[in-house]
Amino acid sequence: MPTIIADVDEVAVVVAHNERATLRVGDVFLKIDADQRRTDVEVEAMAMSPIPTPDVLWRKPPVLALAALPGTALGRLGEPSTASSTAWAAAGAAIRRLHDAPLPPWPGRSLDEMALRLDGECEWLVTNGVLPTDLITRNRRLAEAALRPWTPVFTHGDLQVDHVFVDGDQITGVIDWSEAAQGDALYDLAIMTLGHGEQLGHVVAGYGIEVDLDVIRAWWSWRSLVVIRWLVEHGFDPFSPGCEVDVLRSQL
Repeated sequence: MPTIIADVDEVAVVVAHNERATLRVGDVFLKIDADQRRTDVEVEAMAMSPIPTPDVLWRKPPVLALAALPGTALGRLGEPSTASSTAWAAAGAAIRRLHDAPLPPWPGRSLDEMALRLDGECEWLVTNGVLPTDLITRNRRLAEAALRPWTPVFTHGDLQVDHVFVDGDQITGVIDWSEAAQGDALYDLAIMTLGHGEQLGHVVAGYGIEVDLDVIRAWWSWRSLVVIRWLVEHGFDPFSPGCEVDVLRSQL
């Protein structure tokens, strides 16, 4: 039985583009996705996750209703994080618990797929003159260091900093699990610290084991290069201060 939403003053659009939309209605988030396979993954991954996730209130395709998490986002890309170093370390510890959990039964993107995506997106960036060729070439060279064999773990797959919620120094949950799959542990660490490199040491300290920081930085370049076209085509601005283009510049 769907939850009845009462006493709502407004409906807020959290995100909306031609693939999906998320609305907030009171303390309920309504996710509408054109591809129900992503929703299938999200629901199953949250059920398997050893770290807190939003409660599924009901599902009636194409709508998935989720309860709001307590607290606030750990940060936002392009903005300084106001969260404490302890909270960032707690996020690292939470990611470690996820990576230590049993693998989901579905595979993630292969090494070959990720290499082909890097090739295609760099070609698009050069052909369309989106960025200086030297900036693309040098970051592509850095990104290639991430494309090495890895031992698969349970990854979130899109662990942007605003997908991690905290209350004080405590992690209250992680949202948006539609990209969860078997993958590279360092990719999750990289996506969460993208644009917040000053917090990487705290995250790794909380993660609790030695990691290759050069590979994490390589994933920063890969992610920034491959996502720019999607952002532009869906109405987002990767040129905003502190966002993907600035990340690429900071890598030089």
